[in-house]
Parts: sequence; C-alpha cells; structure tokens
Amino acid sequence: MITVAVAARIATLTLDHPPVNAISPEWLELFSARLDELAQRSDWHVLHIRSELNVFCAGADIGQIRECIGAADGPDRMLAYVAGIQRLYARIECLPQVTLAEIGGAAMGGGLELALACDLRVVATEAKVGLPEVRLGLLPGAGGTQRLSRLCGRALATRLILTAEVLDGQTAAMLGLAHWAAPRRELPARAAEIAIHVAALPFAALAAAKHCVAASAEPGRGGYFDELEYTRRLLTGPETRRRVEAFLAGTLQ
Repeated sequence: MITVAVAARIATLTLDHPPVNAISPEWLELFSARLDELAQRSDWHVLHIRSELNVFCAGADIGQIRECIGAADGPDRMLAYVAGIQRLYARIECLPQVTLAEIGGAAMGGGLELALACDLRVVATEAKVGLPEVRLGLLPGAGGTQRLSRLCGRALATRLILTAEVLDGQTAAMLGLAHWAAPRRELPARAAEIAIHVAALPFAALAAAKHCVAASAEPGRGGYFDELEYTRRLLTGPETRRRVEAFLAGTLQ
C-alpha cells in the first residue's frame, strides 16, 4: 500500500493502494508508520512522495464517509477520521526535511491537501487537481482551506473551494498551486532531478530556511529573529565554513 526506499539522501515514499489511493484509516496508520521508520534514520534530506498508480491520490475513502453518514455516531467518527488526516499532514508539513510531491495524476480533495502539506510540488500538465468537497456538502477539512489560502491568497482559495473548480496541471502551476509542470511522460525524471538537486544542498541550511519560511506565516511574529538565530548557528558549522571558503576560492560546485 505504501513503501519507502532511501538512496542518495532521498526517501522515496510510493503510494500504491488501488484503485485510487483512497485515504482510509489503514492508509493513515501505514503512512504514519513509514514516517516513524524514517524518523529513526538520518541518511535522508528529501522526502519524495509519489504514486505507483495513474492517480496521485483521490482523497477520502467514500466508503468511509458513507459508513459515517449511516451510523448513529457518524459525526463523531467522521471528525476523528478527518482529525487523523489533519495530524498526518501537519506532521509532514513540520518535517525538517524538504518534502516534494510528484503529482502524476488526479489529486482531489484530501489528495491535493496532501500535496499542499509538502514544501514543493511538481505536477503533470495532464493531471487534474481540485478541492471538490462542497459538491458533497462537505468542506476541505484536512487543511485545505488553510494551506491553500496561505499559499495562493484568499481570493484564489475562495474561487477554487467555493466553486469546486478542477484544474489541469498546467493551470495549477500557473496559478501557484504547483511549482513546476511537465508532461506526464517527463514527470518522473523532472521530479527526480528536483529531488537530487535539493538533496545535494546542506541539510542544516535547508532545515533552517524551512523553519524561517514557516515562521513568516505565524500571526504577529514574523521570522526576523529566527533568521538571525539560525544564521548564527550556521556560521559556526563546519559545512558552512567549508562552502564559503570553496565559494571564495571559486571551487564550489
């Protein structure tokens, strides 16, 4: 259902839950277990999330929703289910490692919310992405209303969420939902290229920069102090010193 392989400082997490990588309680448990396994290792700088299927992730398991609607304790069960998705995505978002979503096929609802929890997104131009929950009388409750608003601004988030609009990958990249777009046949190579490039960068600097970017979204705080504090830490590290010396000598690769 979900496998992980680590090589060249890249942890590749592959979703393979036919037919559409639907998010079930078992899926959530296994995804968390894979992250637990990775947490025991220090040999990866990038988490590359991809799908073995033609679909990236179609979102919530409709069967799970149907069961909740038909049960006396349905609302409570549904809230627990969605809260579990929120916790997983928050964990992905807070990883010190850089996260990359390779969206080769449809990323709908909770599938797009998974991609939005990642730092970087590369999408197939032919892929379909959207948050269509209002069509079912629901809302994007796994972080979609919050992350999309922060990422693309309130105006675009309002448009996409309130109209349940579905975009192709090319348009998604143009509007800022993804950072890069490529034809589906070229996407694996493009995603690998991005992951390799990032994984070669100093991990301490990546983690510090990621922290400071996240701090900018915290109301009333900003990240100016964080920038100074992390700059101090990096300046005392051997990797930064080595790279600065190599840059000045004209030998930095």
